[in-house]
Amino acid sequence: MTNPSISSSSSGNESSRSQKPKKSLLLPLTTRRLAAWTVEMTLLITSGLVPLGLGMMINSRTEINRVPLNPVVVLAERAIARPLALPVNYGSRNVAWPTNILWTLALLAPTSLTCWQFYLLSKNGSTTTKRWFGVRVVNSENAAPGCGAIILREGLGRWAIPLTTAYLIWRYSFIFPNIPLLTSLTLIIILAETIGWPNQKNRRSLHDQIAGTYTIDLRNKAVNTSEEISSNGLINAEIQASIPTQKPTGIKKPVNPNIVLFIVGLSSMLAVLTTLIGTQIYIQSQESARRTEQINTQKFLEISKLLNASANISNEDRQRVILALGALNDRQSIKALVNELVKETDLKTLDTIQQALTNTGLKAIPELKRMNQFLASELQSMGQTPNTQFRQNQLILTQQVMRKILSIDSGKLENVDLSYIQMGLQKSDNSTNTDNNLSNLTLKNLDLSGVIFKGANLQEINFENTRFRSPGEDRRWDTYDDITADLSNTDLRKANLNNANLSRIVMNRSNLSRATLNKANLSSTRLYFANLSSSQLVGANLSNAILENASLTGGDISDANLVEVDLYAANLSRISAIGTQLSYANLSKTDWQGADLSEAYLDHANLSNANLSATRLTGANLRNSNLENANLRNADLSRADLRNTNITGADFQGALLSAAKQNPSDQFVETPNLGSQDALVKGVDFTKAKNLDEKQIAFICTQGAIHPRCP
Repeated sequence: MTNPSISSSSSGNESSRSQKPKKSLLLPLTTRRLAAWTVEMTLLITSGLVPLGLGMMINSRTEINRVPLNPVVVLAERAIARPLALPVNYGSRNVAWPTNILWTLALLAPTSLTCWQFYLLSKNGSTTTKRWFGVRVVNSENAAPGCGAIILREGLGRWAIPLTTAYLIWRYSFIFPNIPLLTSLTLIIILAETIGWPNQKNRRSLHDQIAGTYTIDLRNKAVNTSEEISSNGLINAEIQASIPTQKPTGIKKPVNPNIVLFIVGLSSMLAVLTTLIGTQIYIQSQESARRTEQINTQKFLEISKLLNASANISNEDRQRVILALGALNDRQSIKALVNELVKETDLKTLDTIQQALTNTGLKAIPELKRMNQFLASELQSMGQTPNTQFRQNQLILTQQVMRKILSIDSGKLENVDLSYIQMGLQKSDNSTNTDNNLSNLTLKNLDLSGVIFKGANLQEINFENTRFRSPGEDRRWDTYDDITADLSNTDLRKANLNNANLSRIVMNRSNLSRATLNKANLSSTRLYFANLSSSQLVGANLSNAILENASLTGGDISDANLVEVDLYAANLSRISAIGTQLSYANLSKTDWQGADLSEAYLDHANLSNANLSATRLTGANLRNSNLENANLRNADLSRADLRNTNITGADFQGALLSAAKQNPSDQFVETPNLGSQDALVKGVDFTKAKNLDEKQIAFICTQGAIHPRCP
């Protein structure tokens, strides 16, 4: 008879146990919140990295047509790179057209995904990821937070405050500019903000407190009925536990209206007083500027009378008047001095005018540029006339004054506009001033960073050791705020740029033919369609430079560093590249006909579809390079290292693989005795190579290469 009672008791206990929530089977809410946030961030980052990576991969296939990079991507790149002190590509660059689309998508996809997440969070309280982990965000009324609360919660609380705090600590501490440490610091602050204050009874994240929201658990539904009852009806137990209840301590004492009125009145008075003071200061400054302008105008009119050609004054008095005119240092006086500069014939007076203009500094540049361009256009239109020499002398005078100003204000020239000026016209021997020979015009050992030389004529000017880039405010090189000059479309024929710093400068379509750039720094410089024919680049640094469709015919790049350079479709015929570093370079569709690449380093380089006919490649390192469909007709490959090279479709007609079999009538100079003269072809697959003759096949078979006719 006792069994039923036991059974009943047992059944009751089991029923009681079955009604208890199995919390042990659920992960803690904090863990699931962290997991949901991690998955959301992973999806967000992946949405940007996937198209970015695909774009980079496609961009490396340079046979795809190129288009200018989307300006929106350029602006976004700069906006991200500047505060983080990251290197940035200066100027617009061309990329493969699918890359342009993918990189734009890499910018739009994370933005769109973030907006969609915000929308779901404001309308439903849960994103897709949060629903997976049973997490919901609600307001104090157990409803979806709404758009305003989510902007405060996510925009301000979760991201703006932590990121700003982490950035300020990083930027003004010893760890700057270490990006991994910034990332670690940011994650630590975000996690600390998410955890909330440790001594808080109902611990909530800072972003929840700012927005007045609560993060609840949707999966733990098993709650006692008594816990669900509140003064407002039924409410979720999780919310009831997290939302602080009102303490029945009585009604709060209302704020004294007199205090409120006093605060409002005081604030209004302060605002009015600030406005009045600011307005008065502005009016006084404007009035002071007007009085100064009137005084200068009066002085200018008086001095101008003395400068009149009919004024009977000595040259010494005239020079004193000119110096007084320069002391005014305003636009009208500068314009008058420039006009006097091109009219004066007395040598001492000319020197005085130049001194007066030089003392005015950079303010004189716009007027000098105006006169310079006017005289240059006059010379171009008049041809050879009796007045040509006079005009040319006038032009050289403007050039000399600008040179002096640039020399004195070196390093303070950011955004100085010298575009389309003429600094390269030579003067004849009949000059009235022996110092006016443009061949002596030098701008060497200067800091010309920030000067805009776009379209300028700078022929034969000496820029030796001159710097066209400075590190900017952070004093660190290769970061966004580096100050760079603009030399695009500039005429630099026969210019001396030895040891000049041209790194990361925009020089697209510039003419550098017969210029000397020995040991110059041209790393990451942009030289699209630039003309460097017959130029000297011995020992220069062109690593990561972009010379797509550039011309270097007949030039000398011996011992230069061109690692990872982009020379796509460039013309390098008859160039000397002895011992040049071209590892990992993009040399697709380049023309090297008749060039000398002896002892050059071409390992891992892309030479697909390149024209290497009649080139000298003796001792060149071509390991792991891509010679697919390359033209190697009559090339000298003796002692070249071709191991692991892709030669599919390469044309070897007449190519020399061993100096021992060299034809006496060969055009190349006889190779000295350096031991074995054979090309290293062991393991190279010649199956798909073109135009191999019997001797070449016999050679590659004896050297361990692969070919269907090898035994």
